[in-house]
Amino acid sequence: MNRSRACLLELDRATVRRDGHVVLDALDLTIPMGRHTAILGANGSGKSTLIQLLTRELHPLAHEDGRAPVCVLGRHLWDVRDLRGRLGIVTQRLHEDLRSLPSLTVHAVVVGATLGAIADGNAVDPMLHRRALAALQQMQTVHLAERRYATLSAGEARRVLLARALFHAPVALLLDEPSSGLDVVARARLMTQIGRIARAGTTLVLVTHHLEELVPEIGHVVLLRAGRVLADGPRDVVLTDALLSQTFDTPVHIRNDADGMLSLTIAGQAS
Repeated sequence: MNRSRACLLELDRATVRRDGHVVLDALDLTIPMGRHTAILGANGSGKSTLIQLLTRELHPLAHEDGRAPVCVLGRHLWDVRDLRGRLGIVTQRLHEDLRSLPSLTVHAVVVGATLGAIADGNAVDPMLHRRALAALQQMQTVHLAERRYATLSAGEARRVLLARALFHAPVALLLDEPSSGLDVVARARLMTQIGRIARAGTTLVLVTHHLEELVPEIGHVVLLRAGRVLADGPRDVVLTDALLSQTFDTPVHIRNDADGMLSLTIAGQAS
């Protein structure tokens, strides 16, 4: 399909069921390459499931007429390892998996992005070693290379995961709640670096329920509610009190501070 070659993701009435419940309900969505996009929704709206469709960790129900519900980077079928060589991924689940390995070094975490496994830091090809250090340098974490990942602060760990995600020069970066657990300063620093990555040409797909994570480079927003697209369009059109109140099932008000940072307050709540 030639029309798909410029698209990161195309969903054609994609439906996902888990434990007898519909998580994504006949979802239609297109994310073109080069369009920095935020997927915004409440917990349980289907955001993380959508990312798992993109990374091919999950598969939707097949259509009766044989049409493929999911197309990623112009293809319906992928070897997962090959696809992950094209995408950079930062998720809370990846962070937790890596922290569960107490002897794992930061260097091994980064090199493992290409090897598809945990790397032995003493047996890494010199070229991969240099690339790992360059990725860590890009995220200002090269000084952490020999530290054990499990000992890092939350902010340090997120920057290392970004280095891992950028190690193989991906065409797109998938971020699932990237500032989860970070304090205000660490979050601001992380989001500044993410904005820099977007300006350098890597397509961003940000999954979140925090408006504070919407860096200025993200110009397009998709609102999910109960596994369906509630709104899909330019951020200035989609980010309204009315639509966000529907998204979160409660009356909310969007705020824009002097620095351009967005946040939500519950309607009537004292500021």
